[in-house]
Amino acid sequence: MNIPQITDSHCHLDFPDFDGEHGEVIARAAAAGVTRMVTICTKLQNEPAVRALAEAHDPVFYAAASHPMSVASEPMATTDQLIALARHPKFVGIGETGLDYHYSADSAEAQQESLRIHIAAARATGLPLIIHARDADDDAARILSEEYRNGAYSCVMHCFTSSPELARAALDLGFYLSMSGITAFPKSQPLRDIFAAVPLDRILVETDSPYLAPPPHRGRRNEPAYTADTARRAAETFGLDYAAFAAATQANFDRLFWKAAAWRAAA
Repeated sequence: MNIPQITDSHCHLDFPDFDGEHGEVIARAAAAGVTRMVTICTKLQNEPAVRALAEAHDPVFYAAASHPMSVASEPMATTDQLIALARHPKFVGIGETGLDYHYSADSAEAQQESLRIHIAAARATGLPLIIHARDADDDAARILSEEYRNGAYSCVMHCFTSSPELARAALDLGFYLSMSGITAFPKSQPLRDIFAAVPLDRILVETDSPYLAPPPHRGRRNEPAYTADTARRAAETFGLDYAAFAAATQANFDRLFWKAAAWRAAA
């Protein structure tokens, strides 16, 4: 029996939760049909360790940025710095960057400056921007739209849990929305309703592991294998069988994360 293949578009394999278990975690993912994953570096000082994970494991790709919650505590990233990192063959995205006013509203101005720097890097490299937006819908929509008018770029709104208005603003710019385990929670019907109105060719899936494990794993450490559980519930939202939904999200991932798709084609 062939298991449909799917990609975890956003995880954090360098976090201590996975120390000493990377081989086993990746093997469990493969057994569940999760044949690729993008691990995200949230502090540029940690980029060498994240890069090493991608170099050591063929299914693992990576992205890097200054997370909005880290902006105030580390040197501001530069566009040139990000462009240099992007030369690595398994570096496939700029992120996660964005705005988080839930925990870090006091650094809002610095976050906005950092976001614009990361957008410039995405525009210069042609790599997708990976956006974290929390309690900052208006500013996120405004900056993403302003910057798009200055020059096109591609983008995914990772772990999207924001308003229908931000969803529409992102879709109007040609961006993608990513479904995390939150979309499988029983009380997340309003969020599923937002996704049900999104064109299927703009949908990605992710774990954001080690956080946000979907049912039936809720309350435990999340890991890339559980992308399949999120995606099975997501397929129901779109009225599709799992194989058809998985195939659609694979095509979407390949279109947006073109360097990862090229790596697979070359392998």
